Amino acid sequence: MFRSASSLLFALLSLVSISSGQATHPPLRVGIVGLVHGHVHGFLGQSRHSPEIEIVGVAEPDRQLLIQAGTRYGFDPAILFTDLEEMLAKAHPQAVLVYTNTFDHRRVVEICARHGVHVMMEKPLAVSFEDAQAIQKAAHTGNIHVLVNYETSWYASNHSAYDLVHTGALGDVRKVVVHDGHNGPKEINVEPEFLAWLTDPKLDGGGALFDFGCYGADLMTWLMDGQRPETVTAVTQQIKPQIYAHVDDEATIILTYPHAQAILQASWNWPFGRKDMEVYGQTGYAITVQNAHNNNLRVRRPGQENEEQVEAKAVPAPYDNSLSYLRAVVIDGAKEDGLSSLDTNVTVTEILDAARRSAASGKTIQLSSSR
Repeated sequence: MFRSASSLLFALLSLVSISSGQATHPPLRVGIVGLVHGHVHGFLGQSRHSPEIEIVGVAEPDRQLLIQAGTRYGFDPAILFTDLEEMLAKAHPQAVLVYTNTFDHRRVVEICARHGVHVMMEKPLAVSFEDAQAIQKAAHTGNIHVLVNYETSWYASNHSAYDLVHTGALGDVRKVVVHDGHNGPKEINVEPEFLAWLTDPKLDGGGALFDFGCYGADLMTWLMDGQRPETVTAVTQQIKPQIYAHVDDEATIILTYPHAQAILQASWNWPFGRKDMEVYGQTGYAITVQNAHNNNLRVRRPGQENEEQVEAKAVPAPYDNSLSYLRAVVIDGAKEDGLSSLDTNVTVTEILDAARRSAASGKTIQLSSSR
């Protein structure tokens, strides 16, 4: 029994809020690790005030970058640290968002695992299969989630293509072609500290091969329910060696499976940025159409003489954006999505590692049947 009209009104307003999807919940305490990845500025510029998170610490060994970020985004100097261990010990985040170079991912995860702090990093997972396995071991030992953030994980068109495959609307997958890239990091004027490690083969793993090849490897592994390819063949080029002297700027990766093939086209030479894919099944196909909302497909099903334009269904929360997803996994125990899961991304790194070896040797790499 409600004691008063005011308490009844409060209860009714609470019910309305919950039913409209606006129920309040505690934000996830997060730390920012690294300021050398250009995506950090997109995040801090647009999402740092998200109700899903509370930023409790920032760790960056370059003091100048740390000071600049503090001034630019109005951070309290008390939450700025040059040492990751100190930030974890003093700020007590539940999870960290990682914006370091890719080579440092292993070190960050190993430190966070010791502190029981969950990790979401920008793609790709690691610069080598060895590092990916070390990350997996650390995550299991520390009982933490390690998630990998890809922009394409949140595209409704990709999820709709996946649903078409897994409802049998296209028949068994036979060929997938994925296009990812832009006209080059220097050409699109990325930050100097970002360009410095993107073009360093030790810190990035490669050039376009790792930077954009990871998207296609991730999507294909997801579409194939985690199945690993039997072979990996790759060709890389330096079309602009005067700009990218130490890494490839053009890469094509071919993956073979018992009854399917994938062609992953990763490039720093597209005339325009693109992230789209073509999925061909035994009886139909779906092609994602890149646009401002990434939510359309061209589909042709069995018995259709012509393809049709299909608007993708919205991705249900919390799987529609990285921060809602991270909070739901860490706090609410939500199921990990295959695109960002550690298991998927260990396979992605195995593919990229083999692709790098294939390009260097000019030979197809046969993956072991198990690992």
